[in-house]
Amino acid sequence: MLPLIDKPIIQYIVEELVEAGIEDIVIVTGYHKRSIEDHFDYISADLRDNLKQGNKLELLEETKKISDLANFAYIRQKGPYGSATPILNAAHLIGDEPFIYTFADDLVPSSPNRFTQMIDLHEELQGAILPCIRVVEDEGYKRYGILAGEMIRSDVIKMSGVVEKPGKDNAPSDLASVGGYLLTPDVFPYIEAGIAKLEKDQEFYLTTFVLESMLKDGKDFFGCALKNSKYYDTGNKLEYLKTVVDFGLHHKELSEDFKTYLRSLLDNGVY
Repeated sequence: MLPLIDKPIIQYIVEELVEAGIEDIVIVTGYHKRSIEDHFDYISADLRDNLKQGNKLELLEETKKISDLANFAYIRQKGPYGSATPILNAAHLIGDEPFIYTFADDLVPSSPNRFTQMIDLHEELQGAILPCIRVVEDEGYKRYGILAGEMIRSDVIKMSGVVEKPGKDNAPSDLASVGGYLLTPDVFPYIEAGIAKLEKDQEFYLTTFVLESMLKDGKDFFGCALKNSKYYDTGNKLEYLKTVVDFGLHHKELSEDFKTYLRSLLDNGVY
């Protein structure tokens, strides 16, 4: 729910999903995340009356659009900490069809839309899809999980595994996994098998407990280098500040004034 210019980060991600054709969105939250549910609900009668009385009809219309973006369902997370647990919690709503699993603080603006790219590749290859960025700086090899496997074309790798933060010298490729997954329903039995083997207080991660087992059994996973993309990790303080600046510089209404302000700081030697 951290604000990014004029809306919370999670709304950017929801809008990307909707643009890619997703109609049903399940949000898995903790007990302290009620503000997310409230944000995508229709606003209270009191706030509607206040906006009408203040003649802020444009804002009133915007709030209605948010609640109409998709069909929303909310689940409170139960189970061990880790990235596999939310999928287990939502399995009964997902059903027997492919689905996108993504995180609320990972922004990857892309052209075409990153989820559209993932869906198109899944429809072509029929496997699970991991969106990726190409690592350019050495530090990236120490920061991301790097995909291993066979390049079947310049922007697609058929995966044999993921190596966590290997460093440049040990990296099997330059493709870093970011921004979620497109998964198929056969992931559910592996999640159930993985949690059954979990030791007390052990964290339950999708990569180590689920994907590795699926790959060993010959399930198809592909990594795709997202076209025209940039990754923003807004869960990191410095990266969040960089994200705000970048989005401000590209904002339709604010960009020119913001550029002028930043130039004035540099020209006047304020920093």
